[in-house]
Amino acid sequence: MLIVFAGGMVANGLLAEPILAPLKNTPQVLVASLVWYVVFYTPMDVGYKLAKFLPVKIIFSAMKEIYRCKKVYDGVTHAAKLYPNAYLIMIIIGTIKGNGAGFTRLFERLIRGVWTPTVIEFMQPSFYTKACLVASVIFILDKKTEVISAPHALVYFGIVIFFVYFKMSSIILGIHDPFVPFENLMCALFFGGIWDSLAKLFGRGQLKEGEVKDSKKTN
Repeated sequence: MLIVFAGGMVANGLLAEPILAPLKNTPQVLVASLVWYVVFYTPMDVGYKLAKFLPVKIIFSAMKEIYRCKKVYDGVTHAAKLYPNAYLIMIIIGTIKGNGAGFTRLFERLIRGVWTPTVIEFMQPSFYTKACLVASVIFILDKKTEVISAPHALVYFGIVIFFVYFKMSSIILGIHDPFVPFENLMCALFFGGIWDSLAKLFGRGQLKEGEVKDSKKTN
């Protein structure tokens, strides 16, 4: 249950609301419990094998991404009601609502006796955290500004397609993080990457000149 309702629990904790409030929805708790039982305790691992069967996995993954988009939107909307002008809080809550399991993974593994301090979502964000952050920003621009003139339904549908498309790309094509090329470009242009490369290049040139002079002296 910690993983299933992680987004709501963490977001509620940050907003000073009851942490266990997501568990008040009894039908969702029952469905989550039933799925957990089917996956882990059906005879001969029938439930697990069925969930891993590619066509079934694609359908479930698409449904999950549609629901992820809803959670991001709900997080942004809820934060906007509490803090109407705090855009950063809206982004944080929307991102955590959309990928709460990623932020609680370290704690969940610690409970199971597996300590993995390198897997920290704040330090190494996954694609889903980045995607939820981008979706939160788009929802804020749609709700709070006039930057996006398209109808809200079209914006929402576009974000759903974004989530589903890249999830399918991850499953079928093995494309796990399409943000990496843009991150590398940003790092090279704005965070010193290109200057570090130039410094190394000129440093090697000076080193080679020094080596040539030393070799001439020895000869």
